[in-house]
Amino acid sequence: MRVTPLPPNLISAQFGQTVASLRQNVSTTAVEATTGRYADLTSHLSGRIGTAMLSQKAVDDISFRREQLDLRESRLAVTQRSMSLIHERVLGIDTDMYGALSSGNELSQSLVAKDAEAALGNVFSSLNVRFGERFLFAGDETSTQPLSSPDDLLTDIRNLANTAIDSADFAASLDVYFNSPTGGWQTNILQGSPTSSDPDAVTANNPALVELISGLALMALSDPQSSPALFRADPDIALSGAQRLSNGLTALTNVRADRGVIQEQIEAEKKSLDIEETIFTTALNSLSARDQYEAASTLKHLEATLEASYLLTSRLSSLTLLNFLR
Repeated sequence: MRVTPLPPNLISAQFGQTVASLRQNVSTTAVEATTGRYADLTSHLSGRIGTAMLSQKAVDDISFRREQLDLRESRLAVTQRSMSLIHERVLGIDTDMYGALSSGNELSQSLVAKDAEAALGNVFSSLNVRFGERFLFAGDETSTQPLSSPDDLLTDIRNLANTAIDSADFAASLDVYFNSPTGGWQTNILQGSPTSSDPDAVTANNPALVELISGLALMALSDPQSSPALFRADPDIALSGAQRLSNGLTALTNVRADRGVIQEQIEAEKKSLDIEETIFTTALNSLSARDQYEAASTLKHLEATLEASYLLTSRLSSLTLLNFLR
């Protein structure tokens, strides 16, 4: 019986397919040996692929949620730092004004007034802080600087004092200025939004901050050398400034405490996410994990087979009829 040999080009084509398949297996196994996971989960798990996909989605959702919490945590940290700087800067100015007024020492009152004016500038700077491109105290208008110049505020209040009939009239005008939506505070000084849809945020229009700022402004204008005539006629106006600052500091402490509670809640949620992630990752690993030592051993075997195939292919490429007959 005569055996007809296969044409060399057909043999080469078949070996070429085998080599291509081996190369793909080597590449896949190399990835699995490195990552410790099966590259083709659908083939490996067959009917259990749905369970693995749900576990992977849970892990991805946890990662996304953690990113959100990290962002909130960072914003709150900067917000707390700004409020802390404000608290530290203005603390004691009210007490100094009480002392200066009780002693009747105009020089002391002048020094306290200058300190209050400088502190007012520091407060404005702290409230105009950014986190990235976001103004933290600007409410919903995060791209807008929340406050204009403290000099504008002092000019407005000085004008109110100069046009007031008496102390009662000035007090009423001051109430409208700071508390009415049409008052000078919200129309001239507050540039951002007076409210925020973000429950974590503190706006520059927060009552604690407004009370604190109004107290500093009144004390800053209480310098006997340059104060409005109404201030010189009624020292109780400067006293009311000190009281406003005291009230603002107390209220600001409560605002900081509220944000501290939120920070603790975020930290607790992150710890809970860590536990959930461990559970879902363990479940996913049990379905998708590939023994790296086994994969490495398989990889060596495949590489040896591939080298042998390359050698055989090389010999086939040089096969001639004369060589075959030999």
